Order: sequence, then C-alpha cells, then structure tokens
Amino acid sequence: MLQKLKQNQFLFEELVKRDFKKKYKRTILGMAWSMLSPLLMLLVMKLVFTQFFGRNMDHYTTYLFCGTLIFSYFSEATSQGMASLMNNGAIFSKINVPKYLFLLSKNVQTLINFGLTLIIFFIFCMLDGISFTWKFILLLFPIACLVLFNLGVGMILSAWFVFFRDIQYLWGIFTQLLMYMSAIFYTIEQYSYTVQCAFLLNPVYLFIRYFRKIVIESTIPTIWFHLLMLADVGIVLLIGCWMYKKYNHRFLYYL
Repeated sequence: MLQKLKQNQFLFEELVKRDFKKKYKRTILGMAWSMLSPLLMLLVMKLVFTQFFGRNMDHYTTYLFCGTLIFSYFSEATSQGMASLMNNGAIFSKINVPKYLFLLSKNVQTLINFGLTLIIFFIFCMLDGISFTWKFILLLFPIACLVLFNLGVGMILSAWFVFFRDIQYLWGIFTQLLMYMSAIFYTIEQYSYTVQCAFLLNPVYLFIRYFRKIVIESTIPTIWFHLLMLADVGIVLLIGCWMYKKYNHRFLYYL
C-alpha cells in the first residue's frame, strides 16, 4: 500500500489540494471555516444545554468541546469519504490508480481541519483552567485510532454508495442518532451500570470518553479500554479492505 502511495504521490498531493480548493471555493473566510464551524456549534450547544446539564459540572465547556470536536471530525470524514469513489469515477475509470487514494485524500483534508480545531480546543482548555500534564501526549493514541476508524468506515460507505445511492440518506439519519447516543452534552452517570456499559459499544463514545478522561479527569483509561478501541478500529478496517478488494473491478460498472 505504501509503495503504491509513493508511486502515485503526485496524484495524491493534487487530490488533497483540489479538495481544499473545492471546499472553500467562493467563500470569504476560506479555511477559517474549519475552525469557525465547530466553534459555532459549540456556542449553540453551550447556550442550549448549559441550563439543563452543565449547571453543577466543572469544566462543562471543555466537556462539551471534547464531544463536538471528536464527533464533528468523525461526521465530516465519513460523510465526505462516502462520495470519494463516485466523485472521482472519471479519473480511475481512465487511469489505473489505487481507488483508496481518493478516500485517503479526503481523510487527509479532514484531518488537517481537525488539527486546526484541536489548536483552538487546547486554547479553550487553558481558558477553562485545565492543567496540562504529560498525559496529554497520550491523546495521540485516540487520534490515531480515530483516523484509522474514519478510514475504515469511509471505505465501507464509499463501496456501498457506489451500489446503493440511498446510503447517503440513511447515513445522515444514522449520524444524527449517533450524536445523541454519544453523550456529547450530557453525562451517563445517572444511568444504571448496564446502560453505562452499553455506551461502550459505541466506538465514537470511546474516543470522546478517552479525550475527557485525559483532559478533564487527568486519568489514563484502562488497558481494556485501549484494547476495545483497537478492536473497533481493526474490525472496520478489515471489513473496508475486504470490500474494496472484493468489489474493486465492479465499481467501474456502477459509476
């Protein structure tokens, strides 16, 4: 995979540049929207939910920001990745290039956006009185896992989207439901132990929870928590790679 990526390095770089230019074309603020969008969402959610959930919670803004930061990245990466094959059919139908290249370029673009927002997040942490410790280095683990998870989900969605156009509408509904099931603006302590364990079945919640434990609680998740995240990432990547390998030649007939 790395060898093919190196062979097609020029095309890959051009795809990333194209995605950036296309996303911010004819916008006044340009790349600033990468940081403004999650911040505006945070502001709205803070105004709406602080009175209901954040009255007695320390660092509620940071708690909320953790959720919106992770979920926005997941939603953007998977939604854009879903259409990566369809939008580039004119290229790989004429040139023999690895099809995952188009999905990977989308993920790189959304990762850069995520990195810019992450800088704002750390500034908010300082303003909220969060103490920075060496444990913040461990945030690289959930970020790396999230990148791979988004890539795996994107491979599955982009393959399905070629054959079933309805997947875009179903995915929009599913992500809306997933947002409410990821404890972004509320805590799960009021639920029973069984329900709290059920939340761990949601991979997005795991990434959000990891960030909150490191940043707000300054504690390191257990080894089982790490293994559960790795298992989720491994499963979606294996399924995604299998689908791309199985339907590699059939994609051309449905574009």
